[in-house]
Amino acid sequence: MRRDPAGGRYLRPLVRGFSLLRFPLLNKGTAFTEAERRALGLDGLLAPQIDTLDELVERQYAEYRAIPEPLDKHVFLRNLQDRNEVLFYALLSQHVEEMLPIVYTPTVGRAVQEFSRIYRYPRGLTLSTRTIDRAAQALANVPLNDVRIIVATDSSAILGIGDQGFGGMAISIGKLSLYTVAGGVGPDKTLPVELDVGTARADLREDPGYLGVKHERLTGDAYLSFLDRFVEATLERYPKAIIQWEDFAKDAAFEVLARYRRVVPSFNDDIQGTGAVVLAGVLGACRVRGERFADQVMVVHGAGAGGAGVAAALRDGLRREGLSPEEIARRVYVLDSRGLLVDDRPMEPYKQALATPRAQVAGWAGLGLETVIREAGATALLGLSGQAGIFSEAVVRAAQTNTPRPLIFPLSNPTANSEALPEDLLRWTGGQAMVATGSPFAPVTLDGVTHEIGQGNNAFIFPGLGFGAILARVREITDDMVAAAAFALADYTAAQWPGRIYPPVSDLRGASLQVAAAVIQQALRDGVATEFALRGLNDDALRSAVERAFWQPDYLPFRLDEGEAAGD
Repeated sequence: MRRDPAGGRYLRPLVRGFSLLRFPLLNKGTAFTEAERRALGLDGLLAPQIDTLDELVERQYAEYRAIPEPLDKHVFLRNLQDRNEVLFYALLSQHVEEMLPIVYTPTVGRAVQEFSRIYRYPRGLTLSTRTIDRAAQALANVPLNDVRIIVATDSSAILGIGDQGFGGMAISIGKLSLYTVAGGVGPDKTLPVELDVGTARADLREDPGYLGVKHERLTGDAYLSFLDRFVEATLERYPKAIIQWEDFAKDAAFEVLARYRRVVPSFNDDIQGTGAVVLAGVLGACRVRGERFADQVMVVHGAGAGGAGVAAALRDGLRREGLSPEEIARRVYVLDSRGLLVDDRPMEPYKQALATPRAQVAGWAGLGLETVIREAGATALLGLSGQAGIFSEAVVRAAQTNTPRPLIFPLSNPTANSEALPEDLLRWTGGQAMVATGSPFAPVTLDGVTHEIGQGNNAFIFPGLGFGAILARVREITDDMVAAAAFALADYTAAQWPGRIYPPVSDLRGASLQVAAAVIQQALRDGVATEFALRGLNDDALRSAVERAFWQPDYLPFRLDEGEAAGD
């Protein structure tokens, strides 16, 4: 992209003719003007009609609406993205609430499972055990020279459906679509990455149609050596890039984050993004109830990467409220499949920081979910277990004995893994439960009252967190930056959507702008920002700076330098 003397933006293409039509970042389809068609060698290659971007969006939306099946809609949008990227983002931005469940959860889970079958066109970077020794050359082959955000997955723990091998690339692609439509990062600054270290699933390895490498997953030193080579090559090719680690199995997720977060600016969305969005929802629900966050007793069911991240975020939030470690231990309880984590029980190292002191539960009738709710006096129940239906009527009624309006978040994705259905939660509590979910659910009408179901979607956090980190050019993404994102989202919801736990998905962009500004302010306070031009800006000025940097899906004019022609 270039600017003329008057400040107008334009493009000078390095490819022309047929090749230009095959480059999705530059292709305009039938929106190329008559002058551009002549100058760029496109005469005879396009239909005679010359369309505007709005006309193309309307046409594509009509086609989209005619497709009945969600997975087929996903494939339609992916094909559009691979053909005409500006048109894809213009369509998505106009219909984000309708299309988010298609490009992201829950449909992306099915797309991951079917990825080898629906694969049509290469996108992003795939490093496998066959190519990792040539990682630098593989990155040099990527036709993007200024990547700022990378979403990288090893596909070991996709959503609630586990090891998906090469199919996890669909998650990286989907997440980066949200970085652009909700977070303002230009698509030419994004790179999805699949780290194909094998798969533990014999059915995939034995499937002749599976497109990934067909051997057992790397583990131990071999696995870490693979990641070291990826990070080293990335730092060399894209020194300004941020990495979002995505859908790593719980043990690897914590190890990878700790190993690289101070080597390359990076964060784990399953741990930190999930923690931040749930903290924001709990803060929002407390404001709606007119209660203090510090007075809540919260039970987290599920101790994987997401559950651990939520528990850590809640504890950090309580520390900010001035509570002591002993007080915090009486406010946050974490259960895994074997019950409450207590400090004298054998468990994985990462769970130890989440465990309740044994002396604190002396005399309790048991350590199962319903008993913990009753004994602890829980007012909030947060589900990240992946166990459909685990929030039974008895469990929910136990929570309501402690507070008239229990806060109940069944957050597991995809929809089939949700711990409870919103309509059941509201029916069991006489419409009093405050409900938010991980996947989208329709509003519930009970006794003539319609209840909006807030979606605790990480998309309210990670696009703004990443965008703010990019604009501040951070050396590191600190825990305080992640916490700032959570409090900013809660503040935005209270100001713009009073009475709601989360904003509607249609307002992702507004939420991301506020989150990004708060992240920049915190990065400056933490001393990790290197973009010093942002120092000293007040909140309004900083938000305006973020908004000016936000990428918009527009067709820019093509211009050739004086004297150039289509055949030059």
